[in-house]
Amino acid sequence: MRKFFLLATLVLIVIGSCKKDDDGIESIPPRTLSEQVNVDNDSIVDYLSTHFYNYEEFENPPAGFDYRIKIGKIEGANADKKPLIEQVKTKIIALRSDQMGAPVSGDEEVDHKLYYLEALKGEGLAPKFSDSVYVRYEGSLLDGRIFDGATEVPVWFNGITVVRGMAASLPFFNAGVNPTGNPDGTFNVDGYGVGMIIMPSALGYFGASQPGIPAYSPLIFKLDMMSVNEADHDRDGVPTWREDLNGNEYVLDDNTDEQRERDRRAAILPDYIDPDDDGDLKPTRTEVTDIDNNVLFPYPDTNNDGTPDYLDYDIRRDPEDN
Repeated sequence: MRKFFLLATLVLIVIGSCKKDDDGIESIPPRTLSEQVNVDNDSIVDYLSTHFYNYEEFENPPAGFDYRIKIGKIEGANADKKPLIEQVKTKIIALRSDQMGAPVSGDEEVDHKLYYLEALKGEGLAPKFSDSVYVRYEGSLLDGRIFDGATEVPVWFNGITVVRGMAASLPFFNAGVNPTGNPDGTFNVDGYGVGMIIMPSALGYFGASQPGIPAYSPLIFKLDMMSVNEADHDRDGVPTWREDLNGNEYVLDDNTDEQRERDRRAAILPDYIDPDDDGDLKPTRTEVTDIDNNVLFPYPDTNNDGTPDYLDYDIRRDPEDN
């Protein structure tokens, strides 16, 4: 996996939002989500309104077509092309200040608009936001500068360890079918999905500059979705996407037994990496499997109260146990 996909929460660098003057270096205060969101969206809309992709080749593939997205500017001989703004779809993501890895001012929740293009529908399964995916990709800025990519040999990456906008976009692109292994350990697939994602800076790195990525940069990713594996990060029998209890596609804020962890002065573990989600000292896996270690679904709910046993601390054992 390439470094530029890492979540901002994992980026251990000095924030590049500072300037030099005669007195030395002066730090620039980080921006709020609400002041940046409209700036980014205006830039993205302008880009989408003035650029097109090779949709005609996708609609009527010429001989030898490689099914790669190519972007051009609507001008001159291409003045009559259909702009991207008429072909993309959108998704609204509510982003909170406390979810940001990069410094941010204020304490607010702001809706951010993610744009995506499905150039070619894949024939396989669509991943969940937290799954492992095998992709070819290219990352660029709105001005066309490429900052990263794996455009020839696909790579695996994980939805939990990528920028928020990428994780949220994974379900839009279906994987391929009929995998065929190669001697070098890679494999080819047929009928894979092809698309593009355009995200505001808050769904990327916001004010945390990266090599080749200035602070507060909207990002573009072209993506070929080759294959997908469902992820279960703590191997407890509950797929990671099902551990997103509040449904916001952000598993770091789902922790069923956080207060019990604090009371015990134990490690604070979100459910997706916690082998005992409800803190009853009984491993989650034993509460969702039969004696042969087969996962039971729907998950067992012994007292029929609507909460599965693995999340229901009240059924665990003797009341005096802590």
